[in-house]
Amino acid sequence: MQDRTNTSVQTQVYDVLLFDNFSNHCLANTVEPMRAANMLSRQPLYAWRFLTPDGAAVHSSSGLQVAPHDRLDAGRGAMLLVMPSYGFRDLEGWATQRALRAAARRYPVLAGLDTGSWLLARAGLLDGHRATIHWEELTRFAETFPQVETLRERFVLDGPRITCSGAMAAFDLILHLIGRDHGQLLALEVAQLFMTRDSARSHAAPAGGGTRQVNRAVMVMQDTLEQPLPIAEIARRAGCTQKTLETRMRAAFDATPQTVYRRLRLNLARKLVTETDLPVSEIATRCGYDNASALTRAFRARFGQAPRGLRANG
Repeated sequence: MQDRTNTSVQTQVYDVLLFDNFSNHCLANTVEPMRAANMLSRQPLYAWRFLTPDGAAVHSSSGLQVAPHDRLDAGRGAMLLVMPSYGFRDLEGWATQRALRAAARRYPVLAGLDTGSWLLARAGLLDGHRATIHWEELTRFAETFPQVETLRERFVLDGPRITCSGAMAAFDLILHLIGRDHGQLLALEVAQLFMTRDSARSHAAPAGGGTRQVNRAVMVMQDTLEQPLPIAEIARRAGCTQKTLETRMRAAFDATPQTVYRRLRLNLARKLVTETDLPVSEIATRCGYDNASALTRAFRARFGQAPRGLRANG
């Protein structure tokens, strides 16, 4: 199996362009999965910066103030994520359009999150592309921008343009990008960390005939972390043979069912080590290990240190 967590990769820099009245929820759902991917992979897969049009601080719709790292015209990176959220119609003037067109020359990919699609479309940056927007604006968006192929989807990737329909969909989008760029197993682990089993299942495997069985198997694994089942029993509950499950999980995750199961159990152990004061013996029981020694050996092999060492280091 290819172990992507031990492969050196170049950090992808994502800049997030914020405006007054942006959505806290959308912002968190964008950056937190990237933070989790860095933590779980033990590599700086992603870096992100907050930009504003003029470099001044902005306030979210709920009053959170964000001091940006820089102004938009100084930004460069792998992707610019445009995030206006509320009051976006007041932002579509010539100044924003010029700034976004200039940004399109510096960033290989532009993404419109929530209502950011509207600003990209107004600047002519979605012409000829497929796109979506927050579904409350979908009809008006389609009528206003007939040169854009409007779709009712959670998110749409179309070459150098990405659009996303809202805050919850932003998490799914970033999870999709993590899986695409760094493997579906890491995406599954990120989803598990946030206790989003439905997102884990929906993005666990590529489309195809085996998707349903792989998703069922992952669901069974997640439900039985404390008392692990034999892989043959998991396959039976998923509606296929063990051999079929092994083949389809390798296609989905580049990993065996045993590896997927073990990673899910160890990531739960890591969460319990870092977020609770439970003794290691209790964590071992909750993660399906016979004793603390067995968990410690597996934990050290996966994370590079023992549970007590990780807890002591903060």
